[in-house]
Amino acid sequence: MDGHGLEEFRRRWQEELAQAQARRKRGRPAAAAAGSGEEVPAYLALARGLLEGAGRPPAAKRRDTARESRSPPAGEGAEGGEPLVEQLIRDLDEMDEVPFFDVQLPYELAVNIFQYLDRKDLGRCAQVSKTWKVIAEDEVLWYRLCQQEGHLPESSISDYSCWKLIFHECRAKEHMLRANWKNRRGAVCELEHVPDAVLCDVHSHDGVVIAGYTSGAVRVWDTRTWDHVAPFLEPACAEDEPGRQPFVSFVRINSSLAVVAYDDGVLNIWDLKNGKFPVHRFEHDARIQAVALSWENATIASASAFDVVMLSPNEEGNWQIAAEFEVEKLVDYLEVVPDTGRFPVAVATASDLVYLLKAEDATRTLYHVHDQLVTCLDVAANHAAFGVKSLGWVHEGSKILLYNLEAERCLSKLGNALGDFTCVNFRNSPPGLLVSGNTDRRVRIHDLRTDHTALSLSAHQLGVSAVQMDDWKIVSGGFEGLVCVWDYRMNQKLWEAHSRFPVRHLAFSSHSLITANVPCENVVHDSDLDSFATCQRHRGLIQAYEFAVDQLAFQSPLPLCRSSCSATASHSYDLAVAFPHDCI
Repeated sequence: MDGHGLEEFRRRWQEELAQAQARRKRGRPAAAAAGSGEEVPAYLALARGLLEGAGRPPAAKRRDTARESRSPPAGEGAEGGEPLVEQLIRDLDEMDEVPFFDVQLPYELAVNIFQYLDRKDLGRCAQVSKTWKVIAEDEVLWYRLCQQEGHLPESSISDYSCWKLIFHECRAKEHMLRANWKNRRGAVCELEHVPDAVLCDVHSHDGVVIAGYTSGAVRVWDTRTWDHVAPFLEPACAEDEPGRQPFVSFVRINSSLAVVAYDDGVLNIWDLKNGKFPVHRFEHDARIQAVALSWENATIASASAFDVVMLSPNEEGNWQIAAEFEVEKLVDYLEVVPDTGRFPVAVATASDLVYLLKAEDATRTLYHVHDQLVTCLDVAANHAAFGVKSLGWVHEGSKILLYNLEAERCLSKLGNALGDFTCVNFRNSPPGLLVSGNTDRRVRIHDLRTDHTALSLSAHQLGVSAVQMDDWKIVSGGFEGLVCVWDYRMNQKLWEAHSRFPVRHLAFSSHSLITANVPCENVVHDSDLDSFATCQRHRGLIQAYEFAVDQLAFQSPLPLCRSSCSATASHSYDLAVAFPHDCI
């Protein structure tokens, strides 16, 4: 307040205190005045409370000793009340900001309030006082932060004694992995191939890779343990008849099952926990066009001719046909929708048709526009995203349509490209985003909130064949065999690796990357040629990258050619920068 207001404040206080002292001298205490209906001024009660220590905030109580040394007792301010006013002014000036709760608030309630803070706000609150520091470092709060940011999702709160330290260690590891991704630090391994066979199809789930070959062989690798000696999955019965073995058409894998489809219409199902022999064999009357396996449970969908069959085990564990559908055209793409509850749901595309296949229900047409072919498909919980090819005489370009499967209606129309969309990844994209690849050689990030293209990258020379993104990077594969890693926040390419064949499969996690270059022709050329040259030129390639270098027995910068001693440097098509074996 200004000088005039302060003088007026002092004058009023002097008058009030003088009246109160006069009443005490006449034998009329303040309590009798209040009982007779005379109201005690509020600021007089506040002054007495402050002088007596009542209602003082915790921050002011810690200065009692210093205040007593320079403030007279309440009963000694008799002469005119000037010392009392001066002490009140000093107390008002020294008062700190009162916290939003004091020590009498229940501890559980304080923890519930602090649970809405992030790690930075918890760090700031820990600097307020000792009480707040104890609350801000509660194990429940830091365990919840670890769970929210995806660190140790399967752990319980009793597994560690200091979750704040665990959280900081996980953050440091995350920063190390991100730096390794950007600087190509880590290790790469070429998974061992099957001799005299061509790679047909590759799939992976959580670091476990499955591959099928023209010889009918199927191999599984667990890259989490770097087990390079991969086991073979044996068929239901050995082929006694001489002649050509059936090719592997499709392979799929999840956490518990492996599914393999052969070109003769046979579908084998393996339980990865029970051994290398199949637990069920299903035969179609014609060649299998598409196979889908649920990521979360034991639901399989396969399409052959004009029929789509969904298989699942019953309560006793015996496999049975859960549903069977008939479609009008041959199926091109097939996916099982996750999180559908009791009855399985699948989405199938056939030329210019998109079908919604629900068990215990008839075949439903989700989309149909004449001659607008569907070029790619991906599904997530209750949603499906697919690319639609534009017509030459229509001014609009190719688009990606996002459908809600419960309402069976279109939510968004994304993109307007001249080329055809060849791949779309909706399941692994961050919330509100979708990434796609196109034959116009560009990778696009679509914003589902605005229905606009957030970013467009010129990535490949012959079109994009596979793509995936997370919260900061994009990994894309092209038909020319190039694998590119991008930091899309900086709009910058980090590094690339090249091989001979198109990239048909890629999948990455925070610490690993799986890429597969599959030949376009599943034909074994002249078997009399040198075995190494035949393998290098015609067999295909599967590579596993590991960026958590602290978990490996060897550390080296990427890319690294880990070929056998019989391999010559001139035949190394694996990476953009390759080193001879003698230099390793």
